[in-house]
Amino acid sequence: MSLPIISINESNRKKIDISKDIGKSCEKYGFFIVKDHNLEISTIENARNLSREFFDLPIEDKMKYHQVGGAGQRGYTPFGIEKAVNSLSPDQKEFWHHGRSNWREKYVNKMPTNEDVNEIKCFDETLNSLFNDLDFLGKKILSYISLFLGLKADWFDNKINQGNSILRLIHYPPKDTNSNGLRASPHEDINLVTLLLGTQQAGLEILDQNNNWTPIETNSDIIVCNVGDMLERLTNKKLISTTHKVIYPKNASENNSRYSMPFFIHLNPDFYIETISSCIDDDNPNLFPGGISADNFLIKRLKEIKLA
Repeated sequence: MSLPIISINESNRKKIDISKDIGKSCEKYGFFIVKDHNLEISTIENARNLSREFFDLPIEDKMKYHQVGGAGQRGYTPFGIEKAVNSLSPDQKEFWHHGRSNWREKYVNKMPTNEDVNEIKCFDETLNSLFNDLDFLGKKILSYISLFLGLKADWFDNKINQGNSILRLIHYPPKDTNSNGLRASPHEDINLVTLLLGTQQAGLEILDQNNNWTPIETNSDIIVCNVGDMLERLTNKKLISTTHKVIYPKNASENNSRYSMPFFIHLNPDFYIETISSCIDDDNPNLFPGGISADNFLIKRLKEIKLA
């Protein structure tokens, strides 16, 4: 299986053609790859370098930014906590979560706040910049998905503009003899769409329609995108949320730390998730007749993966 690599440069292609390519890949694979995304490679690399710098700090310094009782929504989450549904062992990773900084008044006292790292210069500023760039790109990608679903291009705009979206910095350490489980056990994402910034390190695999695990290659010039459970539910499973995992390198000579930066696009906390009417017909009855708020959906899933 080879995922399609889709240019989103609208000066070269019509928007409706881009939307069809993205939508069909979401139907078939639940994944797609975009190029010509206009993100500055230097911004991505700056954030990746700060990520390495943070995870190299002593554990006592990192734990200062662990929000006890915060469900891992902001700041630092150490090893041994997040555990995929039905997995016997926690994921072999530590991570940092950075979220929205421009909350409207109605959300300010309800949503978690970002942590800034005193030991690293421009940490919060750099992550804010990358978050805003990815937030803009996410809106653009969702506009293509909207068109594919027969909706107006801006259908998602006022439903994600205050979303509890998250930029995650992940450190997967080298495997040692005491490691149990995978770097990230098989799972599906909670959110609408995930944008994974490229890394030169292998390890990401997705489960295809024949139940075979297929490696996905990434690099700094492309962004790997996938459908999350919220979008699958909204679209009545027209667009599929595909199981994926991160494995250790098979070659011992490549057993190094792996750094990853996914961006999880979320709906506004008070948006009520109900099946989009264009995804229901006689052949596809509504699989989700009961709705749920985006915030309650998120909390339920965070409990399932042992973060809350």
